[in-house]
Amino acid sequence: MLPVLLVLTTIEIGSGLVLETFEADLLAYPSLLILVPVTIGTAGNLGSILAARLSTAFHLGTLTFAVDDDRLLGNAVATVALALTVFPVIGVGAWGLGVLTGGPSLPVTTVLAVAVTSGAVLSVLAVAVTVVATYVAYRLELDPDDVVIPVVTNVCDVLGVVVLFVVVRVLV
Repeated sequence: MLPVLLVLTTIEIGSGLVLETFEADLLAYPSLLILVPVTIGTAGNLGSILAARLSTAFHLGTLTFAVDDDRLLGNAVATVALALTVFPVIGVGAWGLGVLTGGPSLPVTTVLAVAVTSGAVLSVLAVAVTVVATYVAYRLELDPDDVVIPVVTNVCDVLGVVVLFVVVRVLV
């Protein structure tokens, strides 16, 4: 696990560097600053939930990595659907907290669009990262319980920052 943890630490440093370039935008609009930890955390949590479900199916011997595997597809769709129900609430909550802090405010529609778009993209990426990490653990005969969740949460941290940054650049 040490090599994996060293690679993940390096990836996290990259996330911090991307976040630093995004600092001026975040400070200009408090609601965007509020979105950062919530978006990153939620993406990691969605990936972790999927990883736990896939790992359990793997241990039970009911998981195949075939494209037509109903269990795999169902869990992936459920993860994206969960994201599409959670991220609108996150967007409205971030906007509300931004208004309460008294800083410059973006319209609620903009914050909602940023949150939902980021969440949708991140959920698809979290599913892809989770499935790939689980498959790699399976192929390398590693226990997915030990490997996949740390990989997914760290990669989703980086992807969360990058996706949020890109979506803000496009929509704001």
